[in-house]
Amino acid sequence: NQICLIKKMQFYRLMNITIKKWGYLILLSIIWGSSYILIKKGLIGLSPFQLGSFRIIITTVILLLFGWKEIKTIPKTSWKWIIFTGYFGTFFPSYLFAFAETVIDSSVAAVLNGMTPLFTMLIGVFFFGSHFKWGKILGIIIGFLGTLILVSNEFNIKTGTDSSYAFLVVFATICYAVNVNVIKYKLNNISSLGIALGNFLSISLPTILILGFSDFPWQAIKYGNEVTTSLGYIFILALFGTAIAKVMFNELVSISSPVFSISITYLLPIVAIGWGILDNEVFTLIQWIGCTLILLGVYLVTEKKQFKNSKKT
Repeated sequence: NQICLIKKMQFYRLMNITIKKWGYLILLSIIWGSSYILIKKGLIGLSPFQLGSFRIIITTVILLLFGWKEIKTIPKTSWKWIIFTGYFGTFFPSYLFAFAETVIDSSVAAVLNGMTPLFTMLIGVFFFGSHFKWGKILGIIIGFLGTLILVSNEFNIKTGTDSSYAFLVVFATICYAVNVNVIKYKLNNISSLGIALGNFLSISLPTILILGFSDFPWQAIKYGNEVTTSLGYIFILALFGTAIAKVMFNELVSISSPVFSISITYLLPIVAIGWGILDNEVFTLIQWIGCTLILLGVYLVTEKKQFKNSKKT
């Protein structure tokens, strides 16, 4: 009877983790899938440097209001990794995506972000001794194929000769891949909110300096023009797409594998292109096939058993 009880408890705990994993995955897909259109709107009245800086500064303030006590829980030996993930997980990608979307379409940026799981697996295997399975590799290949299908028409129709800006997104995906592996293998014993707040505090000073040298028209705020409208979009982006989403993502990493966590980037294009459909953009049959392949890829990279290193809940 005692053995049966233990097995039932393990089963319910596994089910709870599974439900949380997929719940976080879906919510983050909606939130981050919407962030690309918010960046595009924010760039109407802001420069890339201003957009990235305001996004980081606003998020830092929000996290400080709700999680300042978490700073004391971070061990001194972990701060080097907190700072490292602050730059690779937030600082560099915030500016890279802002600059990329001055040229490429927001949906292109979203689908290119689908390369992140591939880099995540490769970095995990070569630098962190992570084990991989052929099923995961197949899932990554299928998901990436779906991403290529989605992005092909975007490049041909909208991007044109300025497609080189897409490489900024590729660099950002490499940063994300490094970040998620470090969080999983070096910061798994720290709370999700503590990691997020530590990240933003560590990059706040250079962010403020960048904003100070960006010639932001402070006097324009009081006139209610496109600058204030763009700031409104960035506030929404900072609150939901950065502050809340970062905490959720760190928690997702702690209860799952890096590859599953970052497979969220396969779902982002579906949400991002959904915004395009609402904006009367055409979505073809071949693109729906790409979405189907993406969902299949996400399923294949999902762990089918409990993670040994999962955080206890």
